Amino acid sequence: MLRNARLLGTTALRHLRDDPLLLVLQVSRRLPSGAVYRAAGAAAFLSRTPLTQAVAAYLRGDSSRTREVLRSALGADVRASTALRLAEVALAAGYPTMADEFIVRAQTSGAPDASRTIARRRWYDGDMSGAVEVLRAAGRNRTAERLESERRVFAGWTPTVPPVKGYVPRQHTVLHVLTNSLPHTGSGYAQRSHSILKAQHDAGWTVHAATRVGYPVQVGKLFAADIDVLDGVSYHRLLPSTLAEGFDGRLQQQAEELLALALQVRPTVLHTTTHFVNGLVVREVARALGIPWVYEVRGQLADTWASSRSDAAKKSERYRLFTESEAQVMQSANLVVTLGEAMKQDMVSKGVDPRKVLLCPNAVGDEYLDKPMDSGSARQSLGLPSDGVYIGTVSSIVDYEGLDDLLRAFAVLVPDHPGLRCLIVGDGVALPSLKTLAGQLGVSALVTFTGRVPRERARLHHQAIDIFVVPRKDLEVTRAVTPLKPVEAMASARVVVASDLPALREIVSADTGVLVSAGDVASLTSGIRGLLDDGGALSSEAIELGVFGRRDVLTNRTWTGTSFSLLHSYSGLERAA
Repeated sequence: MLRNARLLGTTALRHLRDDPLLLVLQVSRRLPSGAVYRAAGAAAFLSRTPLTQAVAAYLRGDSSRTREVLRSALGADVRASTALRLAEVALAAGYPTMADEFIVRAQTSGAPDASRTIARRRWYDGDMSGAVEVLRAAGRNRTAERLESERRVFAGWTPTVPPVKGYVPRQHTVLHVLTNSLPHTGSGYAQRSHSILKAQHDAGWTVHAATRVGYPVQVGKLFAADIDVLDGVSYHRLLPSTLAEGFDGRLQQQAEELLALALQVRPTVLHTTTHFVNGLVVREVARALGIPWVYEVRGQLADTWASSRSDAAKKSERYRLFTESEAQVMQSANLVVTLGEAMKQDMVSKGVDPRKVLLCPNAVGDEYLDKPMDSGSARQSLGLPSDGVYIGTVSSIVDYEGLDDLLRAFAVLVPDHPGLRCLIVGDGVALPSLKTLAGQLGVSALVTFTGRVPRERARLHHQAIDIFVVPRKDLEVTRAVTPLKPVEAMASARVVVASDLPALREIVSADTGVLVSAGDVASLTSGIRGLLDDGGALSSEAIELGVFGRRDVLTNRTWTGTSFSLLHSYSGLERAA
């Protein structure tokens, strides 16, 4: 407890010293969205200053109000220091052009030092070296070194640990290295990780996992234990009393902590996931132990970063170094695991030997073998009205999921289908803006936003939905990365309506669901309408597609089957080593 308190305190103080405004924004993401929404509303009521109004609107997810406040502040007489803070809010909200205007305003108003905000602006664009240069020129060497430490990692730095002589692994023992995990994080990443690890445990392997150094105390879990055991899987926490300075320093610290743990549990293979910094640590520890290691690519995080910026982001230093580092780590792994064919082809184009790529698609656990509940009964169990037809999703609530298009399609359908309801399950940075949009469309009373739900109740929420919608935007990341939640919906015998993107076509076909044009509200509306009969009830076609989808998933996408393929590959690596 004392160690965790010191770790949390020193982390918070470091963020407070470096950037108080950024700390406020980061803390807000860790709190329940409802609490943040109410607190932001109270702050906006009590203080009418442009900065308070802008921060409050941003925290509430009201993008139009945030833009309105920022634009109004540009025409008002604000102090230079306030203009710099407003520039930082504009960057956080994704308005870089307005941020530039505020920076110019601050400089012309006599701001003594705008270097930190200018550096953040360059960092936002992916100009990592440029941001460091600005800070060094202004004498902000401590902040410059913090950013430079991250740039070094992207540019090829690796941790080092001494080789271990006489290491003898325990047979059929694997140590996974994860960014986060259950029970402290309930994301799709954590769910997939646990499903794989549990299936490996059930198959007779000894399964351990280690999360990144400082987690979960860094995200506010003060009472976190050193080990959590879930379904036979041991999750080890690497929790020093203080974190090393700098990004590279923390990765070096993680490598040392991971090596010490590996000498305790003695794995025959190490297995980690994107992004590349995990690979840097695991590769070095595997080299020291003389054992093989596996790199599991679950996403294209460089493209995820670029998706929230202009097209110029893909020509930036950060994007180039990010993609080069990912490719280099993939090429150096003994085995590369990924979700689907689209992602495999992208890897091959980056120089990865196709013979060492294993497809392990998203799948479902044994609990989905049980006959699913009908939607009305599931809703009754959740305390929702059991009648009517529910469209919706279970997802991380982020912009590229396209849930704004879902709400717009729902608003078009409601007048002709008064029994229609919308259920959106999950949490994320886009949730406040979706709530605001529902109000603007006049459908708030017909939309239920659950926020984050316990993982043991996620399946029940899948079953509460009649038509599961995956309206992802057309971006490089969504074209390549296959999500888990529609697979779980299909296993629940729910028809899926999804954007017609390569990764989603690997899951949904004309025999199991409906594909619509990405980003096209009219196409999405038509796709959903086609699954309703003349009376507004679920059509027989929709029911039949749900039955076919469940049959396909239980035949081809179970964690037991995926685990068998992965463990077979582990055994091959053991023999090769």
